[in-house]
Amino acid sequence: MTFELPTEYDVVVVGSGHAGVEAALAAARIGTRTLLVTQNLDTIGQMSCNPAIGGLAKGHIVREIDAMSGAMGVNADATGLQFRMLNRTKGPSVRAPRAQCDKKAYQFRMKALLEGAENLHTKQATVSRILVEGGRVVAVETDFGLRIITRAAVVTSGTFLRGLLHVGQSSKPGGRMADTSSSLSENLRQLGFDVGRFKTGTPCRLNGRSIDFSRCTIQLGDEPPPTFAFELAEIGGDHDEIFTLNRVHNGKFHVEQLPCWITATTPKTHEIVRANLQRSPLYAGRIKGTGPRYCPSIEDKVVKFSDKTSHQIFLEPEGRHTHEYYVNGISTSLPYDVQLELLHTVPGLERAEIMRPGYAVEYDYFPPTQLFSTLETKLISGLYFAGQVNGTSGYEEAAAQGLIAGANAALKIQDRSPFLVNRREAYIGVLVDDLVTKGTEEPYRMFTSRAEDRLFLRHDNADQRLTERAFTVGLVSKHRYARLQEKMCLLEQARATAIGTTIRGVPISQLFKRPDFSVQNLPPEILSFVPAPIWELVETDFKYEGYAARQSEQNRQLERRQDQVIPDGLDYSKINGLRSETRQKLATLRPTSVGQAARISGITPADVAIISIWLSKNGLQYDKLR
Repeated sequence: MTFELPTEYDVVVVGSGHAGVEAALAAARIGTRTLLVTQNLDTIGQMSCNPAIGGLAKGHIVREIDAMSGAMGVNADATGLQFRMLNRTKGPSVRAPRAQCDKKAYQFRMKALLEGAENLHTKQATVSRILVEGGRVVAVETDFGLRIITRAAVVTSGTFLRGLLHVGQSSKPGGRMADTSSSLSENLRQLGFDVGRFKTGTPCRLNGRSIDFSRCTIQLGDEPPPTFAFELAEIGGDHDEIFTLNRVHNGKFHVEQLPCWITATTPKTHEIVRANLQRSPLYAGRIKGTGPRYCPSIEDKVVKFSDKTSHQIFLEPEGRHTHEYYVNGISTSLPYDVQLELLHTVPGLERAEIMRPGYAVEYDYFPPTQLFSTLETKLISGLYFAGQVNGTSGYEEAAAQGLIAGANAALKIQDRSPFLVNRREAYIGVLVDDLVTKGTEEPYRMFTSRAEDRLFLRHDNADQRLTERAFTVGLVSKHRYARLQEKMCLLEQARATAIGTTIRGVPISQLFKRPDFSVQNLPPEILSFVPAPIWELVETDFKYEGYAARQSEQNRQLERRQDQVIPDGLDYSKINGLRSETRQKLATLRPTSVGQAARISGITPADVAIISIWLSKNGLQYDKLR
């Protein structure tokens, strides 16, 4: 028997991970009656793996999410334990913020945010079927027979679709440890969708009281701590916000940062791994799904990088009020006893106690070429997929897709034009375009090299690129948009001053292009003209102006070379600068042109540029080289 819920919804979001959270909030902000359905209300926004947000390229995505009033960046700022700007010594385009968060504070603050959002309801239930009539979504149905009428559905089920957990020779159903799996993928298969199988994993968690930190190297956060939020006031911090750990006082962000620690595996560690490979489900052939290339298990590291005698390990706190530590660098599905044995060979972990073992999880995903750029499925109108169900890895990639899918589901209900972000204006655009045009043969992870215009897509200008666009569809409030307009006015004033003001006869705009001249060299009377962060943005714009123009010209030339022939049998090892992944895929697939190479999943614009330049320089000599 089925029971129909009396309330009908415009949009139903299935799943409450990072994709589900952003999808539900986006749909609700645009003004549609939205319901988020999850198997467990207590795990909304849970950090199933590392309790960290951001990192290289991923930090850019979080800033873009924040520029469109998404929740991830603010929530990370409010609950962060340590903040760092990665690649600080390199150019601004590859710098990226990262925050180690309090796992439970992040989760519960996000739950409170959803429960307080207008137009948004949350319910605990397991969706087992998507009901379709005339080629469009009409309802979802739970495993207890509850039917919920809706005009659009966003599936964000993460690793729960036929999830299977592995620890050694033991396996059991589940999307993550202690949570059940979902059978929804079987219903979607019956509806006609292609389904694939991927695998991911997570390291063990240790009792911090059993770690000898004196044998490890300390890693401190940056001061002042970099934030994800463009509007610090949104972090909040009222005394009744018990899960907001950090505060903004007098316009300054305050956090009591905790240290992380660094150690490394030893040759003995690797001996233990090699001696027990037959007990690993990955190497015993029990795991069939493809795993993430750039987050390999310790088994994979030892086997594939056999020349290395050591691999770095980061010990990262899981919360301010817990002794649990995340062991970043030893993702594994080896048996419990082997995990304990290998840990005890690592400096500082000789007496370590495992609180939670590492494990692997296999799960279903839907090849994303079955989607439009709105993340709506081509097969069923009103049905959207977002997150790991599209073959991606990482909280940030999932959250970005959730925002795009939720926004477009709401806009479709309102009969409005879709919200499309192209790859020239955001990493989120690169992500979506790569997925829907190339698909992915392994869990997709964002890298700066995937973007043709990476010099322009900096983390510090995400609001200039996206906030106004998001405002036009209703994602951003009038107050937030007004703040952006004020900032843009200040930027224009500073740019005009830089162009029209000289120091020793040289315009400031030209001085900024010199590596030995920065904001700190400005006279006090000019520096005080606008806030220092505005001057820093202007300096970066002028410093990168020539490089960005050159990159744009290279991109235009590359587009004209799409038909450039790649000789059959080309030895890609002769081309310096190509990644091993690139060489492997090109040698296997043997593309006949530069354009065809560019369409291969995992081949980045940087790879394509390197190949094209090499061919131009060596094409006439190719037969001789071979």
